[in-house]
Amino acid sequence: MTTSAIREHLREMRFLAGLTDTALHQLAKLVTKVSYAGNQVIFEEGQPRELSAIIHTGAVAVEKQVNGRPVRLVTLGPGDAVGEGILLDELPHGTTARTLAPTEAYVLTKDRVAEMIKEHATLYAALVGRAARAISQRLAATDATLVGRGRTLGFGGARFRIEKDLLGERQVPEDALYGVQTLRALENFPISGTPLREFPSLIEALAAVKEAAALANADLGLLPQELCDAIVRASREVRSGRHHEHFLVDMIQGGAGTSTNMNANEVIANRALEILSDKRGNYARLHPNSHVNLGQSTNDVYPTAVRVALHGEIETLRVALRELAESFSDKGREFAGMMKMGRTQMQDAVPMTLGQEFSAFGHTLLEDVDRLGESLALVREINMGATAIGTGITAAAGYTDQVRRRLSEVTGLDLVTSPNLIEATSDTGAFVQLSGVLKRSAVKLSKICNDLRLLSSGPRAGFGEINLPPMQPGSSIMPGKVNPVIPEVMNQVCFDVIGGDVTVTMAAEAGQLQLNAFEPIIAYRILRSIDQLRRACGVLRTRCVVGITANPDRLRWFVENSIGIVTALVPTLGYSTATLVAKEALESGRGVYDIVLEKKLLSREQLDQILNPSTMV
Repeated sequence: MTTSAIREHLREMRFLAGLTDTALHQLAKLVTKVSYAGNQVIFEEGQPRELSAIIHTGAVAVEKQVNGRPVRLVTLGPGDAVGEGILLDELPHGTTARTLAPTEAYVLTKDRVAEMIKEHATLYAALVGRAARAISQRLAATDATLVGRGRTLGFGGARFRIEKDLLGERQVPEDALYGVQTLRALENFPISGTPLREFPSLIEALAAVKEAAALANADLGLLPQELCDAIVRASREVRSGRHHEHFLVDMIQGGAGTSTNMNANEVIANRALEILSDKRGNYARLHPNSHVNLGQSTNDVYPTAVRVALHGEIETLRVALRELAESFSDKGREFAGMMKMGRTQMQDAVPMTLGQEFSAFGHTLLEDVDRLGESLALVREINMGATAIGTGITAAAGYTDQVRRRLSEVTGLDLVTSPNLIEATSDTGAFVQLSGVLKRSAVKLSKICNDLRLLSSGPRAGFGEINLPPMQPGSSIMPGKVNPVIPEVMNQVCFDVIGGDVTVTMAAEAGQLQLNAFEPIIAYRILRSIDQLRRACGVLRTRCVVGITANPDRLRWFVENSIGIVTALVPTLGYSTATLVAKEALESGRGVYDIVLEKKLLSREQLDQILNPSTMV
C-alpha cells in the first residue's frame, strides 16, 4: 500500500483530526497496516507496551481482568486509537485489547515511536496531546459504565445531561449511552452483581429484535427512513459487539424485563442520535420509546430476545458436549483391550473392559446433544406483535408478520409466530423443558465425574484403576496428596445447574394471568447454566479426560481375584459348579481364577479365552 493511500486513510481517523498534511505524511511512513481476526488479542494486560493501533475497520474491546474474568470497559470503532499510552510512558499495559470482529488497524510500534521522537518531534508532540485527550475521554466513558455498580463518578468529574421520565428529572452521565430509566434500574436492583453485559448473546439478540422492528415499521410507513437507518446502524454495531459496556442493568430485576428492554432502547436511541450528528439525550428527535420501541412491549421483546439468544447458546453447549463425548469415546478405543471388573451397588459384578466403561460415558452424553437439539424446535416460536398481553394493542396491521419475517432475515433463524399470542405471552413451557434437559445433562455429567473420582481413588488404598492428570497440589498439610479437582468442579457446576432448574420451575409456576413477571430469573438461570456447563465441559475435556491413563496390572488383578468373574464361567461350568467355586473363594479368600485352575475345571487357555476382552460385548 502506498504512503499516499495510507495518508488518506489516516486523514479519516477521528483520533488524528486536525493533523497537518505534513504530519499525516510523516505518520504514514511510520505505521504498518495489520489485519486481525475476530476475537484476537492485540495486546494483553500486564504485558510490556510494544505497539499502538489506530482502528481503520472493525471493533475493539478494551477489557480488564476482575476476579479472573474480563470486564468490558469500552468498545472502540473506526477512527479510534488503542494502546496510545505507548506515547506517554513505558509502563506495562493496564488493560487488554481484543477484537470483536475482523479488524484492520494502522500499527505504530515501540521502535517507530523512538524513531518519531528523534526525527519528527512536532508530530510526536501532536500525538502525545491527542493520546492524553483520548485517555481522558476513555476514562470518562468508562466511568459512565461503572455508575450504579456501587460507586459514583470519579474519573469523568461532574459531567451530566438532564433526562426526564414519568417520575421526574435525573442527571445521567454525559458519556453514558444509557438513559434515565436504566439509571433508575441500577439504583433499584443491585441484586446479583451480574449485569446484562455479561451475557453478550442476549444483548445481541435484543439488538436484532430492535433492528427487525425498525425495518418492519419502516416497511409499513410508520417510521421515517432516516430514523430507521440510524436505529438499524446502531443495532448492528451492538450486534457486532460494540457498546456492550453500557448494558448495565442487573439480570435479576422486577418488572418482567422492562429495565432490560429500556436499557437496550436507550443505548440504541443515543447511539442512533450520534449517527444523526445529534446529541445524546435529544429524544425529541429520536425517542427510546416512541421510535426504538415502536409497536413493541417488553412482554414480546424480552422473551423473543431470550429465545433468539438461546439458539446460539444451545449450539455452543452442544458443540462442547459433543467434543467431550468424543474424548470419552477416544479413551474407549484406547482402553478397549483392558479387562476390569464391572460393579453394581458398589459390589463386584461381572467382567467388562475399561473401554466399554468409557465408551458408555461418551454415548450417554451424545444422547443429550440430541435432546438439546430437539429443544431448539420449541424456542423457534416467538410472540413478537403480541405487545402487552397478546392482543397486539398499539401494533399496526401487518406488523406481526412483517417483524417475524425481518427478524428471521436479521438472525438467519427460521422463526415462527405463535398461533396464539395471548397463550405465548403468558406461557414459559419451552423454558421449563429446556431447563429440564440442562438438568438431565448435569445429572449425567455429575454421575460420570463421581465415577472418575471413584475409579482413580487411592491411588494405593482405593480403586486406583485409572489415573487422572495431576493439576495442582491437593493439601496444605498432607505432602504428596493430589485431589481430583477437575471432576470436583464439574460436580459443583452440575449441582448449581440442578438447583437452577428448581428456580426455573418455581418462576414458571408463579406467573399470574396474562404475563409471567419472572422471566428475568428464568433467562438468567438458563443462560448462566448453559454458559457454566459449556465452560465446565471444556475444562473437563482438556484438563482431565484427554490425559487419563489406565493401570492395566491393577485392573487385571481385580478381575483375577474377584468372585464376580465366576458369573462369566456359568455358561461353561454350569450354575451349580460355579456356585461351589464362588463359595470356596469366599471362605478361603483365594481367587476364582486360581481355584478353577487348581481343580482343573478349565485350562489356563480356556480361562483366558473366556476372559478375553474381545469376547466382551
